[in-house]
Amino acid sequence: MDSFKVESVRIKTTPEKAFRYVADPKNLPQWTHAFKGVLNGKAIMATPAGAVEVGLRVMASASEGTIDWYMTFPDGDVASAYSRVIPESAEYSIYSFILMAPPVPLEQLEGTLNQQAHILREELTKLSAILSEA
Repeated sequence: MDSFKVESVRIKTTPEKAFRYVADPKNLPQWTHAFKGVLNGKAIMATPAGAVEVGLRVMASASEGTIDWYMTFPDGDVASAYSRVIPESAEYSIYSFILMAPPVPLEQLEGTLNQQAHILREELTKLSAILSEA
């Protein structure tokens, strides 16, 4: 079984604009399936087993283009996700995302890592559409 998946998307926007949008945790519910609400370092995640509140810490570096998320579950386990925005040209960016297997049984969250990667591809397509229209 894989312990990670890497997905990426080309976005018709500047790296600066893409970074600002992705790094703002309040935007997560607009382009992700799992995040239903984000406020003050907490997030509500939708799972097949129901909604769960998690601690959410975002570590972002504009100079490096990195945006990393750390989610602390009620039992204290921490899941992480790592991403990066890079310039492709003056008008396009590439956003890559490393999806890590969570520290809880996968079926309790969004199914298998492969299923999560499929969901992530859909989310990245949505993200690209949002940022390309703006």
